[in-house]
Amino acid sequence: MRNFAREIQQRKQAGLYRTRRLVSGPQRPELVADGEQLLSFCSNDYLGLASHGGNITTLKDALSEVGLGGAASHLVCGHHEAHHRLEQRLAAFTERDDALFFSTGYMANLGVISALAGRGDTIFSDRLNHASIIDGCILSRARVRRYAHGDVAALDTLLSETSGHKLVVTDGVFSMDGDIAPLRELARACKARDALLVVDDAHGIGVLGPQGRGSVLEAGLSQDEVPVLIGTLGKGVGTSGAFVAGSEVLIDYLVQKARTYIYTTAMPPALALATCASLDVVEREEQRRGHLDALIRRFRAGARALGYELMPSRTPIQPIMIRDNFSALALSQALEEQGILVTAIRPPTVPEGEARLRVTFSAAHTEEDVECLLQALANSRALVDELASHQVSP
Repeated sequence: MRNFAREIQQRKQAGLYRTRRLVSGPQRPELVADGEQLLSFCSNDYLGLASHGGNITTLKDALSEVGLGGAASHLVCGHHEAHHRLEQRLAAFTERDDALFFSTGYMANLGVISALAGRGDTIFSDRLNHASIIDGCILSRARVRRYAHGDVAALDTLLSETSGHKLVVTDGVFSMDGDIAPLRELARACKARDALLVVDDAHGIGVLGPQGRGSVLEAGLSQDEVPVLIGTLGKGVGTSGAFVAGSEVLIDYLVQKARTYIYTTAMPPALALATCASLDVVEREEQRRGHLDALIRRFRAGARALGYELMPSRTPIQPIMIRDNFSALALSQALEEQGILVTAIRPPTVPEGEARLRVTFSAAHTEEDVECLLQALANSRALVDELASHQVSP
């Protein structure tokens, strides 16, 4: 029998032990965590819609109209007209023919990837893809070939060496680095090599592109060029759930084959209606993205001036590279002592030796909030330098 206690102790000794915070109240930049009032810079609520008053009102009204639970799977009696309305709305939003509503982004990736590839097929996956993509590839039982991050030339060589059904899957915005996949180049390579391109735009929907329609439309790519588009609704859209959008044939096929869609209870229909309302806000309120972009630019200029190592990202995901696990934990703790919440990200979420603080911004943040963060980072600069010079655990 495995010694679970010993494995937990080993994680603590390696600086990899993780704990959960108990959050009270709504998800906002001013967050109460473990009873402590903190200014949070680690949420994926990029547009500040998780506590949007209009969306909350829509949800409350919908509950009295359609009830709470989904009650059954979509293929039994759980597919409510509210779900159908959201799917039509998502198809229009992403400029695709049709869409399918999943319970979570993780379930969408598992279901879609394992439905579109199987034994005898080959999946090509970016080395920095999200864990849900990796697990979807494993679940498919297809052969998996990983290509160097964002390296289209390397991918093209692998594609040229492979016959049979080929699936290429990538994040649109990479969740831990914040950079954007070279989508135009990937689409061209897939077209030339007869490969099906799947883009998970979890962190692009709501933030990038015209009216927040995502990285794929920002790149000007059509349904023909990116046949399979996956997105989540619990980040930029501020609600919950996920979706896949594409042709009518694709969606029909996934209804038949995607196990994480078929064998699970449908999401609450009231939530689907609230998501429709939130998509209206995403499209309508361009000022949220403008304000968000201004906050990102201010942070990058200030953090660089303080000597912190940033990654090449123009998205709300702004990692500060620390590299050592214990040093990342120490900086996170130093910020928390100043009232700032930024979590340390360590392996296996990121590669070995690439521990970091993953700073994320929301349109609900103010310019004053960013200045508070920069001041806390300035106050912590000496600690970071000391840890880097000694390379010892704090």
